[in-house]
Amino acid sequence: MKKTPLVSALPVIGCALMLAGCGLAEVGAAAATEGATAAEQAKQAKKTEQQVEQRIEDAQQKEREARDAAEAASE
Repeated sequence: MKKTPLVSALPVIGCALMLAGCGLAEVGAAAATEGATAAEQAKQAKKTEQQVEQRIEDAQQKEREARDAAEAASE
Protein backbone atom coordinates (compact mmCIF):
# COMPACT_ATOMS: atom_id res chain seq x y z
CA MET A 1 0.00 0.00 0.00
CA LYS A 2 1.35 3.37 -1.01
CA LYS A 3 1.38 6.16 1.60
CA THR A 4 0.04 9.51 0.54
CA PRO A 5 1.95 12.67 1.49
CA LEU A 6 -0.77 13.55 4.01
CA VAL A 7 -0.47 10.20 5.80
CA SER A 8 3.32 10.59 5.93
CA ALA A 9 2.98 14.08 7.40
CA LEU A 10 0.43 13.15 10.09
CA PRO A 11 2.98 12.31 12.82
CA VAL A 12 4.80 15.59 12.22
CA ILE A 13 1.54 17.55 12.22
CA GLY A 14 0.43 15.78 15.40
CA CYS A 15 3.66 16.65 17.23
CA ALA A 16 3.47 20.25 16.06
CA LEU A 17 -0.12 20.55 17.29
CA MET A 18 0.74 19.08 20.70
CA LEU A 19 3.63 21.49 21.15
CA ALA A 20 1.54 24.41 19.94
CA GLY A 21 -1.22 23.41 22.33
CA CYS A 22 1.15 23.49 25.29
CA GLY A 23 2.36 26.93 24.31
CA LEU A 24 -1.15 28.21 23.88
CA ALA A 25 -2.16 26.92 27.29
CA GLU A 26 0.84 28.65 28.83
CA VAL A 27 0.08 31.89 27.04
CA GLY A 28 -3.54 31.66 28.17
CA ALA A 29 -2.51 31.13 31.78
CA ALA A 30 -0.04 34.01 31.61
CA ALA A 31 -2.71 36.29 30.13
CA ALA A 32 -5.15 35.37 32.87
CA THR A 33 -2.53 36.08 35.54
CA GLU A 34 -1.66 39.41 33.93
CA GLY A 35 -5.34 40.27 33.71
CA ALA A 36 -5.83 39.59 37.40
CA THR A 37 -2.74 41.65 38.23
CA ALA A 38 -3.98 44.53 36.09
CA ALA A 39 -7.37 44.39 37.79
CA GLU A 40 -5.72 44.50 41.22
CA GLN A 41 -3.56 47.44 40.15
CA ALA A 42 -6.62 49.29 38.87
CA LYS A 43 -8.42 48.64 42.14
CA GLN A 44 -5.43 49.93 44.13
CA ALA A 45 -5.15 53.00 41.89
CA LYS A 46 -8.82 53.81 42.47
CA LYS A 47 -8.33 53.49 46.23
CA THR A 48 -5.29 55.78 46.11
CA GLU A 49 -7.22 58.30 44.02
CA GLN A 50 -10.03 58.36 46.58
CA GLN A 51 -7.52 58.86 49.42
CA VAL A 52 -5.90 61.78 47.61
CA GLU A 53 -9.28 63.38 46.90
CA GLN A 54 -10.19 63.03 50.59
CA ARG A 55 -6.93 64.67 51.66
CA ILE A 56 -7.55 67.56 49.25
CA GLU A 57 -11.07 68.04 50.59
CA ASP A 58 -9.75 67.96 54.19
CA ALA A 59 -7.08 70.56 53.36
CA GLN A 60 -9.66 72.79 51.67
CA GLN A 61 -11.95 72.51 54.70
CA LYS A 62 -9.12 73.48 57.08
CA GLU A 63 -8.27 76.43 54.84
CA ARG A 64 -11.90 77.62 54.91
CA GLU A 65 -11.99 77.29 58.69
CA ALA A 66 -8.72 79.22 59.08
CA ARG A 67 -9.95 81.95 56.72
CA ASP A 68 -13.27 82.20 58.56
CA ALA A 69 -11.45 82.42 61.90
CA ALA A 70 -9.12 85.12 60.56
CA GLU A 71 -12.10 87.13 59.24
CA ALA A 72 -13.93 86.80 62.56
CA ALA A 73 -10.85 87.93 64.48
CA SER A 74 -10.37 90.99 62.27
CA GLU A 75 -13.94 92.25 62.77
